[in-house]
Amino acid sequence: MPLFHAKTKLDRAFELTLLFKAVHGLIEIVSGILFLFVKPHFILSMAHGLVGYRPDSFIGKHVLASAEHFGKGAALFAALYLLSHGVIKLVLVIEIIREHLWAYIGLIVVTGVFIVYQLYHIFFVHVSFSFILLTLVDVLVVYLTVREYGHQKNRLQKSHEHHTEPAAV
Repeated sequence: MPLFHAKTKLDRAFELTLLFKAVHGLIEIVSGILFLFVKPHFILSMAHGLVGYRPDSFIGKHVLASAEHFGKGAALFAALYLLSHGVIKLVLVIEIIREHLWAYIGLIVVTGVFIVYQLYHIFFVHVSFSFILLTLVDVLVVYLTVREYGHQKNRLQKSHEHHTEPAAV
């Protein structure tokens, strides 16, 4: 797959989702590393700075409540979650760019697992606009990846058939 040489709008959408996944993976890796060193009191002071003069507002109350419950265990969980998610995502994107078919399947499976987790979170833990948006983007990624996987598989099969045909006499 020559990246960024899309022939159709859906090809271009796939390339853009790969780029988005790569950048998002890098951000998750950096964030995960930062969470390894974050102290709970730092999170609380950041929350107070973010809320500013409106600590009694609806958003202010939720931000401060979340920050107050953020402990070292939560920071370690966030770090491990972000690091693993970011590294897996980045490796799969790189391997797709390198045209390894297994990476398409990997991206579909990993993204599918995260979709299931996100749906669980939306329906049973807390409805959040960001999780709904992330889930919709991930469903689009799975669709585009399945489509592109089919194109790449066909292309490789045709290429293999072309190289294995007997020479004309």
